[in-house]
Amino acid sequence: MNILVTGAAGFIGNAVAIALLQRGDKVVGLDNMNNYYSVELKEARLKRLDSEIYRIDICDKEKLASVFKDNKIDAVVHLAAQAGVRYSLENPQAYIDSNITGTLNIFECCKDFGVKNIVFASSSSVYGDNAKIPFSTEDRTDNPVSLYAATKKSCELMAQTYSHLFGLNITGLRYFTVYGPWGRPDMAPMLFAKNILEGKPIKVFNNGNMKRDFTYIDDIVNGTISVLDICGNGIFNIGRGEPVDLMRFIEILENELGKKAIKEFLPMQAGDVPVTWADTSALEKATGYRPKISLETGIKNFAEWYLEFSHN
Repeated sequence: MNILVTGAAGFIGNAVAIALLQRGDKVVGLDNMNNYYSVELKEARLKRLDSEIYRIDICDKEKLASVFKDNKIDAVVHLAAQAGVRYSLENPQAYIDSNITGTLNIFECCKDFGVKNIVFASSSSVYGDNAKIPFSTEDRTDNPVSLYAATKKSCELMAQTYSHLFGLNITGLRYFTVYGPWGRPDMAPMLFAKNILEGKPIKVFNNGNMKRDFTYIDDIVNGTISVLDICGNGIFNIGRGEPVDLMRFIEILENELGKKAIKEFLPMQAGDVPVTWADTSALEKATGYRPKISLETGIKNFAEWYLEFSHN
């Protein structure tokens, strides 16, 4: 297939694009290369792709439409977004533009150019402060605690509408705490690794009383592509299905880096939640999805990559 991957310089988008190329698909990559985090890292990711890359913003509908016009797109993996819960407190407009307007433009182009099969990135953040665990796609998601979460929920609702009105197959994936090599510098694994190695304190929020459903990038990629292949509709959780104490995560990372962290314990941040935990039974039933990479293996792989990447 000829597959458009938006966010091709991003953490998940880049990994998905590589996997699609490795199995024989043609990939058209798209990314606006914004400076929310290191453009140098994004450029390094793109060097791993043997694909045509369009450096445009999905908010520019005219340029986006030209990509669809110039390439016979069979399917879209829409992973471009303004990421990050905390940054949405500082720059809310970026989230409305990229996540809502940008996603609307993607759906409109798919409608206009006859692309029926779309997978897009939602987030576990849509569950807000849901007290019931594990999080199920049957749970209510109308109480977001960040604007980032609100925009992702809006994308899910738009997807439902376009599927209903125009017969598009659109599946949203609620990603749970993705980590691994080539990860995002604004997320805990990269922040922790950098500060541990530099002898600087790491910020441990909610005094360390946090649990996260850490999911290794390879499992995320396999799950995303399996959903693309079934050409369905709806929403799935995609995580490891196993919440881990944040302090345990830090301990394993310390061991792999060979250095103890200086921990600065802080209260809970605005927009954050104490626990995430994915019920992935629906995804397993639909695609056979089963994560394979243990936390220990995943952190080992990440640490090895980080040590090499940070010294280059």
